[in-house]
Amino acid sequence: MSKMTGGEAIIKSLRKNGVDTVFALPGGQLDFLFDAMYKEGEGIRLIHTRHEQATAYMAYGYAKSTGKVGTCAVVPGPGLLNAAGALCTAWSNYAPVLCISGQIPSTAIGKGYGDLHEINDQLGMISHITKWSSSIDHPAEAPVKVAEAFKQMATGYPRPVEIEMPMDIMALEAEVTLLEGNNNHPKLPVDADQINEALGMLQKAKKPMIVVGSGALDAYQQVRQFAEALQIPVMACRSGKGIMPSDNYLSANFPMGHRLWGDCDVVLAIGTRLNWPLTMWGKDDDLKVIRVDVDPTQLSRICEPELGIVADAGDVLDALLAANGSYQAESREAELSELKQAVDADVREKVGPQMQYLDVIREELPRDGIFVDEVTQVGFVSWYGFPVYEPRQHISAGYQGTLGYGYATALGVMAGNMDKKVIQVSGDGGFMFTMQELSTAVQYQLPLVTVIFNDRRFTNVQRQQKEWFDGRVICSDLHNPDFVKMAESFGANGFKASCPETMREAIRKAFDTAGPSIIEVEINEFFPAPWPFLMMPQNRQSVCS
Repeated sequence: MSKMTGGEAIIKSLRKNGVDTVFALPGGQLDFLFDAMYKEGEGIRLIHTRHEQATAYMAYGYAKSTGKVGTCAVVPGPGLLNAAGALCTAWSNYAPVLCISGQIPSTAIGKGYGDLHEINDQLGMISHITKWSSSIDHPAEAPVKVAEAFKQMATGYPRPVEIEMPMDIMALEAEVTLLEGNNNHPKLPVDADQINEALGMLQKAKKPMIVVGSGALDAYQQVRQFAEALQIPVMACRSGKGIMPSDNYLSANFPMGHRLWGDCDVVLAIGTRLNWPLTMWGKDDDLKVIRVDVDPTQLSRICEPELGIVADAGDVLDALLAANGSYQAESREAELSELKQAVDADVREKVGPQMQYLDVIREELPRDGIFVDEVTQVGFVSWYGFPVYEPRQHISAGYQGTLGYGYATALGVMAGNMDKKVIQVSGDGGFMFTMQELSTAVQYQLPLVTVIFNDRRFTNVQRQQKEWFDGRVICSDLHNPDFVKMAESFGANGFKASCPETMREAIRKAFDTAGPSIIEVEINEFFPAPWPFLMMPQNRQSVCS
């Protein structure tokens, strides 16, 4: 037991739980927390941002790309609300993000005095986009509350959590007993009968397929072994990309998965909502679905599966592999390779301009590099057109579609992967949401390479205005700065490109130059719509009214 302030109790508890990086923005209610980080010295790498939204986006990128907890700290009220878009993104993508919020003095909470940054029922507000949240009302509570936060993120399905401490409690000195971090949490049991039933269905199936989401990221090796043994193609859309390497004939992108779905008789869905396949493509009695998820509410959210297994994906796959023994199905390489080639040709025919840029990025990005998308035309096509070879190499906003998330998120990815190359793509509209974080990138020398496709419009919006509203264009044209000069004014590197090959030259220069880089690609024509390979037609019976 040692005497320390509430702020010190939080920071020392973070260290006990393995946190070495915090993304934060200082303010009055966090003064004692920042002083505690100062005292911690090199034990905590503190990266401060220029806007609260960036603290949580960076924590999100750090978490999604490393698999570790991403930690951010913001002032209460408007500070926490500014971070809410990123926490919402982390919620929808099952990312373990810990948000630490300050709070007004404990004696004023709920009184409505009008204290700086006061918000009514802050815990209640944030509870809708966090898995768990709690107030720390005495320094001695900090180790227990921090330990519970990490337990919540490590058990069941990971999602963001929030802890907050009133500013007077952060300053209060008291005797505190620190707790050692605990990664030994109980797991859900695996039902042997369910394993045997699932294996029997898959071994007897004529056209099985596997669909993976973020719940299978840490079980990628078992997914690969099981798919190889039974020769089952593995489809991923966003979060599951790289679980099966894209250059393996068993790897299926989204449009290939659509073609497989039409003839499929058994689907093994692992750690995925299975939203688009079920709601858009449909299901009938000839298609049997086996779902594996730690979240029981996911199993029957859209329709009842033939078999639902509530357990950790890795444990289920270990059991399936053990039960499968030495069984090896006949190779489907010729069949699936032919289908992959046909789908790739179709994609290149319809969205060739985006693919030309993605091809260059793939060729220049090392095999272990990380790609971060944005809500933009090239980003959409990357979901099915950009190959990755390991999990956590393709980062997206998932179903939240958070325009502007990309640049700050990619800085968090870079901070967590300084030994790797990271490329992020943005549209001109989305980049401007967090462009001020160029300052952060330069200050901390984060060597992120960002490609901005500048067509001076919100392309999705304007395309729909032209197609749906007889060409009535409103508020979708953009006035932009010179992005190269803007980057240089911050002290970053700036390059211009006008085609895939000049972008290649710029990427090479950026990789060879220290610090962050911006590559502005001038786009004059509309990119082809990416939607034909995402909003694909129903090929089974509808399951949604």
